[in-house]
Amino acid sequence: MNARKAFAQRLRGRTPMIGTFVKLRDPAVIEILGGLGFDFVVIDAEHAPFDRESIACSTLAARAANLAALVRIPCIEGQWISTSLDCGAAGIVVPQVRSAAMAAELVRKFSYRDGARGFSPSTAAAGYGARGIAGHLEAQAEETVLICQIEDRAAVGEAGDIAATDGVDGLLVGPVDLAVSEGGTDPGASDIMAMGEQVMGAARTIGVSGGMFVSDTSACSRWSHCGATLFVLGTDQSFLQQSARAGLAIARQATQ
Repeated sequence: MNARKAFAQRLRGRTPMIGTFVKLRDPAVIEILGGLGFDFVVIDAEHAPFDRESIACSTLAARAANLAALVRIPCIEGQWISTSLDCGAAGIVVPQVRSAAMAAELVRKFSYRDGARGFSPSTAAAGYGARGIAGHLEAQAEETVLICQIEDRAAVGEAGDIAATDGVDGLLVGPVDLAVSEGGTDPGASDIMAMGEQVMGAARTIGVSGGMFVSDTSACSRWSHCGATLFVLGTDQSFLQQSARAGLAIARQATQ
């Protein structure tokens, strides 16, 4: 079973998984993370300069590392969804989803069946033609997922309806965006945490995966108890900064 199908099955089964955002375009970053045992990565095309070529290289690295790679797209235009999935992404993370109507439109753009998404059997995801038309159509439904990000108060109120939209596989809370949308800067503030708990409850009630961006590993236990099953643990940049900062501090102290 390939990493995409295994990830989709675990996500839909609400099996706890841990990943991280990737903002650096060097494919070696993804290969390294895969070797460490992460369950998935999220290639951040919303806030980092990923284009079609760099998404292709990053998903190639993920396949080499047997690691599921999601792509967070910068907008809901269909070509971003098609490009990412054709390159071999295990799924799409969509920011700023605010309603069930928007979720339904995303599902339509995600699907081949009504003609909203162009089809090719010769893409990387299709094994460069090895699967054939029927084989790829069947496989894509089993190995790609759609995750909607909840990032403001209005979306929190609609979380249950978004989760209940046929074709949506999970919700992901962006606590920093929630805080900023409320005019604050503290993603750990009590009102922001309460909104996160509300989204986790909605996901659990509907039976889809509830995801949380976690910058502090000590918060994983709390969110797990709230029903979260998908944990996006920091970013490649933050790991680099933390390790470099710690190493530099030790070296400075040792050489004084």
